[in-house]
Parts: sequence; structure tokens; C-alpha cells
Amino acid sequence: MTSLRHLDLSNNLFNSSIPESLYSLDSLQFLNLGSNKFRGKLSSAIGNMTSAIDLDLSDNELEGPILITMGNLCNLKSIVFSGCVSNQLDKLDLSGCHLSGQLTNQLRNFKSLKELHLSRNSVSGPIPISIAELSSLRVLELDQNQLKGQLPRSINELTNLEIHDISTNLLEGVVSETHIGNLPKLKVFQASKNSFVLRVSPDWIPPFELELLGLRSWNVGLMFPLWLHSQKHLRDLDISGSRITDSIPDWLWNFSSPFQYLNLSHNQIHGQIPGIPWAMSVDSVVDLSFNLLSGPLPQISPNVFFLDMSNNNLSGSLSPLLCYKLKETMGTVILNLGENFLSGGIPDCWLNWQNLHVIKLSNNRLNGSIPSSMGTLQSIVSLHLQKNHLSGEIPLSLNNCTDLILLDAGENELHGNIPRWIGDGLRKLVVLSLRSNKFSGYIPDELCAIGSLQVLDLADNNLIGSIPRCVSKFRAMAKFNGSMGTAISYVIGAGTFVATIVMKGQMLEYSTNLNLVRSIDLSNNKLSGEIPVEVTSLFELQALNLSHNLLCGTIPDRIGELRSLESVDFSVNKLSGSIPESMSYLTFLSHLNLSFNNLSGVIPLSTQLQSFDSSCYEGNQLCGLPLPKKHSANVAIYNGGGGNDNEFEMEWFYFGMLYGFGMGFWSVFAPVVINRR
Repeated sequence: MTSLRHLDLSNNLFNSSIPESLYSLDSLQFLNLGSNKFRGKLSSAIGNMTSAIDLDLSDNELEGPILITMGNLCNLKSIVFSGCVSNQLDKLDLSGCHLSGQLTNQLRNFKSLKELHLSRNSVSGPIPISIAELSSLRVLELDQNQLKGQLPRSINELTNLEIHDISTNLLEGVVSETHIGNLPKLKVFQASKNSFVLRVSPDWIPPFELELLGLRSWNVGLMFPLWLHSQKHLRDLDISGSRITDSIPDWLWNFSSPFQYLNLSHNQIHGQIPGIPWAMSVDSVVDLSFNLLSGPLPQISPNVFFLDMSNNNLSGSLSPLLCYKLKETMGTVILNLGENFLSGGIPDCWLNWQNLHVIKLSNNRLNGSIPSSMGTLQSIVSLHLQKNHLSGEIPLSLNNCTDLILLDAGENELHGNIPRWIGDGLRKLVVLSLRSNKFSGYIPDELCAIGSLQVLDLADNNLIGSIPRCVSKFRAMAKFNGSMGTAISYVIGAGTFVATIVMKGQMLEYSTNLNLVRSIDLSNNKLSGEIPVEVTSLFELQALNLSHNLLCGTIPDRIGELRSLESVDFSVNKLSGSIPESMSYLTFLSHLNLSFNNLSGVIPLSTQLQSFDSSCYEGNQLCGLPLPKKHSANVAIYNGGGGNDNEFEMEWFYFGMLYGFGMGFWSVFAPVVINRR
């Protein structure tokens, strides 16, 4: 092995420290240990590898200072780590190595360095001024670190620089022509997610021709940057959240190179959208969301993969966008037009939109029925129609959309029975929300066949009958399964996914953490009968709202087995009997409402039940803390009738309050809550 010259052990996931024996291979010229989860520090014995020319230690979990003295390795020409003073070294790459510390002036020793890659680490401190001494540098990637301070003006001396990426750091201060005005070869400038202020003269024409530009979260000024007009080859532009209050200039759509990525979101851009040209690149992304854009919807290129124009003031019909070029197959996969003022009916023009996976038309002024042609969208996984004025029944054709993960048609004027075919055909549903409509009839047993269902919201309708006993078949509510979260990861990753769910008495929005939510809301209907004991098998359930119905009987004794419950609302029903002792086991419970039933007896002393306001128990025949009324039965439960009633009750009350506070505090702060840039 002592004569070995080439050794590639990459992508094996050894998950250990680097064996000392490797450092004794003094004839080795090429060594690749990348992507192995090697951890710990490099041994000083690495200096024995004097023949090394190409060394790759990238994407491991190595620790220690960024630059380690390896002065003996003077044959190195490419190293994916740190620390050689060889004048022949032209590439230094320690991306994704979990390294910390600051950049030092040792960098100036790499006189021949052409590429410096330090991405995805925890490098802190300022960018050293001495970096300007790397006069041959073509690639400088410092993104996704913790760099602080201002951008040094000495960067402007790197006249060979082509790629400059300092995005996702903690940098701040003014950036002007003196920082980037002398970089004629610059093609990529990615500096998003910093706190820079751009201050250049209005008539400035840069010496470079950029292809990619990212200034997200900068302050670029109120006007649209005029110097961008000179960047004719720009294909990737992100100036989202940059405080622009101007309109979109016409010249933006007339660059000689088509856009692959255009993000102008989260500004205050006003005016109309002239049209998204046919010159857009294949699979292009256009994000104009969260602005003040008005007027009708534009016509768009069939090459647009992702289109988000949500949260604007757009008005008029959907037809100009959906029904234009009916014979042209659209490549759009994600379409978000939510939170606007769009009106009229949803046109029956979906046959040429077969690639759609996500449709969001929520919170507009759309009326009429859901067109049957939406059932031809067999790739659809997420359909948001909530908060409109839609009427009629849910069309049977949606039964063909068998990949649907989310269906939200809540807060409309839909009527009829809840279709049985939802349970037969839409077996992949994770979220089903039909709340605040005019649905009537029974809850179909067929819904229980949707084992993947995590959120069921049928509240605020006219449903009658009993709660199906087959709810125990909701497997995703009974046992946490990581694959359920994976099922919605694509939709969440699209950056357009928000599910509105009533939790703890409030309307809350869930997006990236939706895969953790398990909820049933059947409130404000006319449901009768008893609460089925089968509901107590849904061990992962976090919220259960059955309020404002006609339910009778007792609260199931085994409700305490639902240890994940955070919110329970059984108020305004006809429930009788006592509060089950098992409710004292619900240590994560932070919202409870049992008011206005026929409950009686003593409120069990527990970690949580005494910490709620007395109003959550009112309208019953209950006694015990936190209600002011005392009951001698409290004593019998805990001490067989002996001792001082009030003293014993207060001791348990204060113990319950302290323990409940501790558990409540832990439940809030202990869990770890689980867009292209």
C-alpha cells in the first residue's frame, strides 16, 4: 500500500474519524474522502502526505480551525480543505465541513488561488481586507455562513472575479460602485439575505454583464434599479424584499436572454403586468407575490413552471390567463393566484393545464360552480379554493384526481351531501377542509377509508346524524408515520402551501409544520348521538372540536389516552355525567372548553385542569377548583373523607398549578418545529 497513488473512498458514510494509517501513505497523490461523515480534527500527521496533489475532504463533519498548517504539502494543486502555503495551490474547497472560526490573513499566502469555496459552514467575523491579494481569484463562495461587518472595498481589486457569492450571512452596510464597479468579468453576484444598502449613481453602467444576480432583502432604493437595463444577459434575478415602490419597467421583459428565475416578491411594486413573454426559459420561475400589482391577469408563456402572483390587487376574470391559447399545452406546475380581487366564475379551460400540481385560487371573489374540467387535472396534489363565493356541489369529476393530498374548499357556499366518492377515490388526502359551507346530510362512512388523513375539518355546516365509529381507521391520527409528512413535502417545498386550521379556539395557518398537525373539527353542525369511544384510539390527535352540536351521553372514559391532545372543545352540547378522571393525564392540554353541557360532579384535580379559566366549565353542574363552589366529594376522592377539606384541596390545587405550569412551559418550548432560494 505504500506505493498507492490514487485512492477514492468518497460517499461511503464511514461515520468515524479519519484513520491515522491514511496519513502514512506518503506516495499518495490523489485522495478523495468526500461525503463520509468523518468527524473530529485532522491529525497533524497529514503533513506526511508530501506527494499529495489533489485532496478532497468536502462534506464531512470535521472540526477545528479553517486554516491548518500543512506547509509540507507543497505539491498540492487542488485541495478541498484548508491550509497549504504552496504557491501552486489553485483551488481551496471546504464547503459543508461544519467548520467555524474566522477568515484570517493567511489567505494571502495562496497567491495562485483561483477558486475559494467556504460555503455552508459557520465561518464568522469580517471578510479580511487582505483577500484582495488573491489577484488570480475567479470564484469566491462564502455563502451560508455567519460573516459579519461590511463588504470590504478591496473586493473591487479582484479584477478576475467571475463568481461572487456571499449570500445568507450577517453582512451589512453600504455597497456602491467602489465595491463592485471594477469587476469586468463578473457573471454571478449572489448576495441575498444580508442587510446591505445599494447606493449607486442613477446613470451608473456596470463594466460587467451579469447572468445571475441576487439582492434579496437588500435596500436597493424606491425606484427600480435602472442599471439593470444594461444587463442584457441576465437570466436569474432575485430582488425580492428590497423595498421597491416603483412599477415594473417594460424593458425588463425584453432582455436578449430569457429569464430562468425572476423573483420580485415582497416589495410594493405597483401598476399592471404587461404579460409574461413567450421568451421565458423552459421550467422558469416567476414570483410577483406580495406587491401592489393591479389590473387584469396577464397572458403567460407556456414555459413558466412556477407562477406566483398571490397577495396583490389583481382583478377581473381568470379567463385571460387560463383560456389563452387553448391548444397550447402549458408547462406550469404551480399556479398561485390567491389573495387577490379576482371575480367571476372559474372557467372551464383546464384541459391544457395538465401539468399542474398545485392550484391556489383562495381568498378571491370567485363565484359559480367548480367546473368539471378540473377533474382532468390528474397530476394535481393540492387544490385551494377556500374563501370565495363558490356554489353548487363538488363535481364528481374530481374523483379522477387520485393524487390529491390537500383539498380545501372551505368558506364558500357549496351545498349538497358530502360526496361518498371522496373516501373511495381520494385515498391520499392528508387535509380535507369543507368548513363554513352549506353541506347537509350525514358524514359518510367512506371518509374513514382515507387512512392518510391528518386534518378533517367539516365545521360550520348543516350535517346531521352521528359521528362515524369507523374514525379509528384514520391511521395517520393514530400513529405518527414519517411517510405522511413526506407526502406533503413536495407541496410545502413549493412555497405556496398554507393550510388554515382552527386550533385552540383560533384560526391558525400552518405551512412547513403541517406534517406535525393532527386535527378533527366537526363543530357548529347538528350532529347527535354519543361521542364514539373509537375516537380515543387516535393517539396522535392534537385538536378535537365537537362543539355546538347536539351530542349526548358521556365523555369517553379513555379520552386521557390521547396524550398528544392540546385542544379540546366539547362546549354547547348535551353531554352528561362527570369529567373522566383520565383527562388529568392530558399534560399537553392548553385549550379546554366544556361549557354549557349537562356535566356534573367534581372537576378532577390534575396538572392542567385547574389552570384553565372557570368559564370553560360554566353552564354545567360541576364543582371544585377552579370554580368557586366547593364540594365535599373532593375529599372522598383523595383522602377517604378524613382531614381538613379546604386545606387538602388547596394543597392539591397549588401542587397542580405548579406542576401544570412546568409541564405547560415544557410543552411550549421543548418541541422542535419541523421556498428555489
